Amino acid sequence: MSFTSTRTEVMPKPVRATQSTAAGQLVSGDPTGCTPTDWVLLPPGDAALTRRVKLAGDHRVEQEKRGRRTFSKGVWAPAATIDRIRAELEAERSTESFAKRKVADAQRREKVQTAYVEDFLGAVVAFLDFHPKHAELADRLARAVTDHATPVGSGTVARTKRIPVEQRAEAAVIAWMRHQTTGYDDMVIPRVRGKRREVRRMLAQRSKDLLVRYRRGETGGTVCPLAAAFRDEAS
Repeated sequence: MSFTSTRTEVMPKPVRATQSTAAGQLVSGDPTGCTPTDWVLLPPGDAALTRRVKLAGDHRVEQEKRGRRTFSKGVWAPAATIDRIRAELEAERSTESFAKRKVADAQRREKVQTAYVEDFLGAVVAFLDFHPKHAELADRLARAVTDHATPVGSGTVARTKRIPVEQRAEAAVIAWMRHQTTGYDDMVIPRVRGKRREVRRMLAQRSKDLLVRYRRGETGGTVCPLAAAFRDEAS
């Protein structure tokens, strides 16, 4: 598929873009200057509308890569197609059956989320495995990590499904401790390839060593960063 256009407006130049045709063909490239004049950009935000526009025929997905993450900037498609599908969706969403289905879906998602939070909390407690004398601290830490990591849309490791929940729990604890019990957030780390990863590994090992002491029934010392984090929270 090829595009010819006399379009004069300039699109923000993405680092990466993909063009998708109705036949499923994908072509990488810069969309500037090759989008038909009757096409418009549908911004992200309405998943159902975006999905139906993509299924309707030729379109272009515009993406921008920032660091290791890729962000959608929207979908280019014929304005008439977007307007038609948007009107159809609005008509569907105005019905009573749609409203009931939305309520049922929300209840189902809430039930699934509640169950996951409980499972994740249990996995964190199991990973901590503190000595009984530190049970209260273990509970406070587990709940703090869970509250931070499990909200839908948080983007934390707890929301991924690529690794078992036990590994998610461990990673979430180490991440929480990195930000709450070390000076990581205020560190000036040289912009050298691999340096930030090296610092994170070093801090992770410190956190693991501290957790081992609590598992043995010891304390974190006279100035324990973990105990201090909860003292600061209470003050």
